[in-house]
Amino acid sequence: MARRRGGNPEITPDLLLRAYSIGLFPMADSADDPELFWVEPDMRGVIPLDSFHVSRSLAKAIRQKPFEISFDKAFDAVVAACAQAAPDRPSTWINGKIKSLYGTLHRMGHAHSVEAWEGDQLVGGLYGVSLGAAFFGESMFSRRTNASKICLVHLVERLRANGFRLLDTQFTTDHLKTFGAIDVPKIDYEDMLANALASPHLPF
Repeated sequence: MARRRGGNPEITPDLLLRAYSIGLFPMADSADDPELFWVEPDMRGVIPLDSFHVSRSLAKAIRQKPFEISFDKAFDAVVAACAQAAPDRPSTWINGKIKSLYGTLHRMGHAHSVEAWEGDQLVGGLYGVSLGAAFFGESMFSRRTNASKICLVHLVERLRANGFRLLDTQFTTDHLKTFGAIDVPKIDYEDMLANALASPHLPF
């Protein structure tokens, strides 16, 4: 269950960062709905960085290097792709206000993307918010087999290398659980978040 708090049409980038620091994040009911509301899950999705799991089949695919991987090369394009409907995702919660706010966070150095390229075509990616030693995953998309999964593997490698302590996925899914995602009670998540935010803001 997730607690839903009232909408706030005056959400600013600074307020958004403050919200992340206390365990809240914004969503919209649909991409066409201009209003946002705050979400505070009772059980929080987390991927422990020290027990991240990559299946043999995915590891084999990564060794074949099917895509060129980049970081922060096409942030706005990744967010736009995540906002598009797909066969397994007929609607999304990423509206125009979300795109604008996270674009500003990106320019402030607090939102980042990982991209998968096939030639000059963007075929997969993910984006999220960084604060202290925490990374809050927001959304991902894939237009080729394993594209978003490979982006996630590269994200975790980068977070580990730079000393991050928390990878927050907001919720868990069967897909994320194959990588080791777990559900964490709110009270335990608050301790994990406080520990990660005790660190100075880390480079991505």
